[in-house]
This record gives sequence, C-alpha cells and structure tokens, in this order.
Amino acid sequence: MPIACRSGCGRNAFMRRPKTGDVLCKECFFLAFETEIHNTIQQEHLFRPGEKVAIAASGGKDSTVLAHVMNVLNKRYNYGLDLVLLSIDEGITGYRDDSLKTVAQNRDDYGMPLRVLSYQELYGWTMDRIVAEIGRSNNCTFCGVFRRQALDRGARLMEVDCVATGHNADDIAETVIMNILRGDTARLRRCCDIKTGSKEADTIPRVKPLKYSYEKEIVMYAHFKKLVYFSTECVFAPNAYRGHARAFLKDLEKVRPSAIMDIIHAGEQLQIKGTVKKPVRGVCGRCGFVSSQQPCKACVLLEGLNRGLPKLGIGKKSKGDRMVALQEQQLREKAHLVKNDF
Repeated sequence: MPIACRSGCGRNAFMRRPKTGDVLCKECFFLAFETEIHNTIQQEHLFRPGEKVAIAASGGKDSTVLAHVMNVLNKRYNYGLDLVLLSIDEGITGYRDDSLKTVAQNRDDYGMPLRVLSYQELYGWTMDRIVAEIGRSNNCTFCGVFRRQALDRGARLMEVDCVATGHNADDIAETVIMNILRGDTARLRRCCDIKTGSKEADTIPRVKPLKYSYEKEIVMYAHFKKLVYFSTECVFAPNAYRGHARAFLKDLEKVRPSAIMDIIHAGEQLQIKGTVKKPVRGVCGRCGFVSSQQPCKACVLLEGLNRGLPKLGIGKKSKGDRMVALQEQQLREKAHLVKNDF
C-alpha cells in the first residue's frame, strides 16, 4: 500500500530520509534538502550580497551538488552572489584528467566561469611523480597539503571574497574521529568550524554550506536530479588513513543513525585546556600563504622533493632538520674532496 508524503502535499512518498526518517515524495525531498542548506547559509551568515564566491569543484558528487544548489538558491533567494568554479589538477592520470571533464560540463550547465590550476604549474610536480618518489604510504599528506594551498592560490588569482567547499556532515565527522585518534588538538576544534579564515587576518575565508548534509542524501539528490558527476575513487586513496575513520563511522551509524550529527555537535562543544600549547595561525615567510608554522608545511614538503629528500616534511620537524643537516654536511664533504683533487 502506498505511503503518503509526510509533508501533506498529496503525493505518494518514494523515500525515507536517512537524516530525519521522514517519508517524502521526490519533490518535497528536493525542497527540504535545498531549504536546509539555505537555512544554514542564513543562520551562519556565510555570504554577503555582491560577493564573488569560488566553488571548489572536483567533479565529484559533493562539489557538483554544491554548485547546483548554490546556483538554485542564488536565484531563488536573490543572494546577489557572483559564482565561479575553481578546480585543482593534481596530475593523477586516469582520475583527475577524467573528473575535470565533468567540471567542464558543470561550467557549461550553470554558466559559471572556470579556472583550473595544476600542481605542475604551481609546484613543478604532479602527484604521479610524487608517488613515484615517496611511495603510497604518505602520498595523501602531500596531496592534502598542496591542495589546500592551491585553493588559496587560486582564490587569490581569481580575486574572490570566499571559497565554498563541498565538505559534508560525514566528512566532518570523519575528520573529528581522525583528529581524536591522532591527538591533534590544533585541528580538532577548527575542523568543525563552518567558516575559517577572515579578511581581517589577511586570508580568504572558506565556508562549508553542506556541513549538515548527509552524504547519503547528497548522493540521492544528485541521482534523482540526474546531475552529471564523477564517481571513481582516487587511485591512490585505498591506503588513506581517512578510509579507516570512514569504515568506523559507518559501523557506528548502523547501531546509532544519529552518530554523524552527534559527533559533529560534540566536536563543536569541545574546549581545549588553557595550558595546552596551541599553534598560532599566521603567514608563511616564504610563500606568503596562511600557515601555523615557519616555513609552512607546503614549503617544507616542496623543499624535500626538490632536495631529493621526499620524506623531509613527514613526521616531526626535528627529524626533518636532521635530514637537511646531514645532506648539507655530505654536500660540504663532497665539495671539499673535489677541491682537494685540484
């Protein structure tokens, strides 16, 4: 027997929402999903009229849904935003080159200008070359650090007022778990912030409009809206640490469906003791981009690659300093031997 849509629209329900348990028809689900994102934007004051907003577009489900919904809400509620797409090409053969075709489709569908920046252009390296040097054990460290800074670089080049990313509720809950397991107090509280950075601190703000949107509902929205998105997993991702946090979260969700939101709300309420030393976010003296250390992690990793010491930025800073000192000593000894030969 058909079940009536809970909204009372008179249509039959076709799904039960994973987030609320409500049974809704397709049209009411679309409206509820979009309205929740609109309410998040309004309550958190994510945008101001006239701002130029770059949507971080990877071609995946999250960024594709974000671009579509932002385009819809911008017109429906007259936000007055100038929306553009910003994509980063990490140089992963068989993955990023294909997903960028989807981003180009989004550009055409929504009429948004698109800017693509590559690791090769910014750093002189591609992820394929980096993995050939470092192996697959720490490759996600390089990619994550370089990608975060690449978005900052792209935002500055495009002269935008803020960057909107497609981080969803599942992503944030996973990050909370990862930071707890690593004991990373610096990122533990910051990872739950819906808005980071500020113009006052000379950094381009980043916002997460999908912070309270479940991944399952994002997939359903994209599927039933027939949005074009790229669904292939990164070829280097199976070994990522995040995969273990994701598997743990899915197991929790089976026994407690509200686990995702519970973890996010717990992360929002966490307070670090005043006696705990916290890194101060500033600007890197080398590249001029936001950093909580000198030089920034991206500069350290890049220096290691260029020096032939790819593990320079992996692990503690003291270990990296010893590696640099040892290499410089070896170079001095080699130069001394060459001098003596003459």
